Amino acid sequence: MKPKKIAIVANTTWNIYNFRLNIIRKLIREGHEVIVMAPVDKFITYTETIREVTHIPIRHLDRDSVNPIQDLRLMFELIRLYRKHKPDLVLHYTVKPNIYGGMAARLLGIPSIGVITGLGYSLMHEGWINLITRFLYKLSLPSHRKVIFENGDDKVLFEKAGLVNPMKSLSIKGCGVDTAFYKPNGYSRSSDLIIFTFIGRLLYDKGVREFIEAAHIVKQQNQQVEFWLIGDLDKENPSSVRNDDLVRWIRDPSIYYHGATDNIRKFIEQSDCIVLPSYREGMPRVIMEAMAMERPVITTDTAGCRETVDENVNGYLVPVKNAVALAQAMNDFIALDPEGKARMGQSGRQKVLNEFDDRIIADQLYQMLVSE
Repeated sequence: MKPKKIAIVANTTWNIYNFRLNIIRKLIREGHEVIVMAPVDKFITYTETIREVTHIPIRHLDRDSVNPIQDLRLMFELIRLYRKHKPDLVLHYTVKPNIYGGMAARLLGIPSIGVITGLGYSLMHEGWINLITRFLYKLSLPSHRKVIFENGDDKVLFEKAGLVNPMKSLSIKGCGVDTAFYKPNGYSRSSDLIIFTFIGRLLYDKGVREFIEAAHIVKQQNQQVEFWLIGDLDKENPSSVRNDDLVRWIRDPSIYYHGATDNIRKFIEQSDCIVLPSYREGMPRVIMEAMAMERPVITTDTAGCRETVDENVNGYLVPVKNAVALAQAMNDFIALDPEGKARMGQSGRQKVLNEFDDRIIADQLYQMLVSE
């Protein structure tokens, strides 16, 4: 592909910083000019390390708004930005950029690619928002020349629902993980105490309630075990944990709440097993990060999550919304000898190196763009 001006559009700069730097670096290495369009937040600091990128703020993108006037403002803003900056190709991430950015690009005749990073709350729950989101996807996804899904299950779901043309849809294994940053450093856990840790936004859809319930079951049988809860409330998400639930968990002697953190590595390193009982994911980043650091994992047998685990090899898969099965998987892990736990962690690291390394993912995504 000859050098092009490529725009990457997402709903937050946080999303860019955490998930898109690998493809940005790949595009720059290949000689392309990269423009990022996203609302500005504290993660705008990424531009200090990737100085070749141009960041264009988006003013009217509110990821949780259901106000149609606000969304129309977003589409007109994107039309104005695309007309002004004249990208040769636009790579859209997250729901609203995929919908309104795709339509804006089509109106201007600009080639566009949509990346579906997960279903999000709107498609995971029945109701009028679900119906409207499906309608908007059906209206907008034909605007994209290709639609790329971050797991195979979402690809199949969209195809069966008639939301995307199977001839235009592809799948990739998430956004990848930096295996040079997330790596084991020789820190070994004591066999006298087992620590299970949940890391993520405090959403019921992430399975945090099941984590707490399973902790109570396991604690009745094993006293030499701790359960750590790490993450922040996401008040704008309808699935956000209620304040009274969080207060109750903080007071629970079985649960250690460490609040939010920007240093996930420290908590993965200090844990024996990372647990994410999510109801559905695009591709669970924290699970891949834990695997890269040679920590065994427990997650759910659902879209996205199931692609990260080889059962009894690098972790365990449990049914969604099943605290009893989750507790059993925790007990199965506790029953492993130290060598078995270490082998499980090493297998996870190898799986990440083979399948989820962010350089591999960036190369695969780039090849999809090259064939555009």
